[in-house]
Amino acid sequence: MTGPDNLGGAAPRPWYCPSLTRQILVGLVLGCLAGWWINGLPEAASAPWSARCELVRDVFLNLIKLMIGPLVFGSVVQGIAGTGDIKKVGRVGVKTLVYFEVVTTAALAVGLLVVNAVGPGVGVRLSGGAAELGAAAQARPLTLLQTILHVFPASFTDALARNDVLQVVTFSVVFALAVMAAGEAGRPVLEFCCSLTQVMLKFAGIVMKLAPFGVGAAIAVTVGHQGLGALRGLGALVLTLYLALVVFVVVVLGAVIWLARIPLKPFFRAARQPFTIAFATASSEAALPKAFDLMERLGVPTGIVGFVLPAGYTFNLDGSTLYLAVASVFVAQAAETATGVHFGAAQQVTMMLTLMLTSKGVAAVPRASLVVLIAALQSFGLPLAGAAMILGVDALLDMARTSVNVLGNCLASVVVARWEGEFDDAKARANFGAPD
Repeated sequence: MTGPDNLGGAAPRPWYCPSLTRQILVGLVLGCLAGWWINGLPEAASAPWSARCELVRDVFLNLIKLMIGPLVFGSVVQGIAGTGDIKKVGRVGVKTLVYFEVVTTAALAVGLLVVNAVGPGVGVRLSGGAAELGAAAQARPLTLLQTILHVFPASFTDALARNDVLQVVTFSVVFALAVMAAGEAGRPVLEFCCSLTQVMLKFAGIVMKLAPFGVGAAIAVTVGHQGLGALRGLGALVLTLYLALVVFVVVVLGAVIWLARIPLKPFFRAARQPFTIAFATASSEAALPKAFDLMERLGVPTGIVGFVLPAGYTFNLDGSTLYLAVASVFVAQAAETATGVHFGAAQQVTMMLTLMLTSKGVAAVPRASLVVLIAALQSFGLPLAGAAMILGVDALLDMARTSVNVLGNCLASVVVARWEGEFDDAKARANFGAPD
């Protein structure tokens, strides 16, 4: 047996050569300490150090973003065209969307229950204003019709340049169907896409050697700007969100794992690296290449990984959806303290139904969750000052919701593979069944 960072029957990893997961965790801790030190410096002295950390972080994230388009394109075409079965493609798509809708609805319900039980906004005095939100206050989530139109790119190269994962997936699916229809003429294209996928996974492996530095720099920037005092005042909101996310992971995702008979320890060993990267960088994109690689090594077929993971970036944002429920009711509770106007259960349910739709169209919107939150507050007559307050600790909230987004999408790929009867339990046990 071999661990996830020690495949192929290699000798056990020596203590002085830690796995990538442990290296990332060390980078995370050292980054927190560095950020705390930077935050304590005078502004003139801290600025150069912050700039250096931002440089390391941005270089790492840019290298990650560089590979996303080619990796998604190659893996989707390989997975779909390689099967030669158009009916299977449609079946997997329907199952994926059904699963996404059920789980995101559960995320909204958990968020709503926890925020009402804890009441983090009760007694909070609203401060700040819409001006603090900048461009986000003028931004709008996409409508249903705009979301449908956005799915279909006018230019594949433009979609690649913007790293619009959903548009890349749409082109790749149609392209794969064309490769299948071309028969023998399409075989060289399929072989190229298979080679492209393997090369991009190797590319990802090279870039991931920089992950401990990139993760450490990213968390140092966050702590350096926010400081350890970032939790003051809004600590109840931060703790409520983290509590709700823990409940969601344990209860909802735990139930999914049990019902789908997913091997628990192998799955979490496979998902912990993407989860950690997403938490430290607050970027789902940064975790995507590693999630691709590890879910395949866990036993999910390439075609399912290539379709489910990218599609989840638009339709299965579990953490972001739960955050919207918590944040919107938090503002409603704070507004009730100031005005005495009660935001009742019926209004909360109506808001949740609205968020179920609007949260699906935010993949291409910068600071997507904040944009949807602002739109919801405006629609229900709640003060934007609440969103301005939340913006002060949004970095801490973003880390949590992004990591749960990634965890949920990793699990979705395994569930769909199991649903299709294609999950390889033997491969999961062989690659992730033994400790590092």
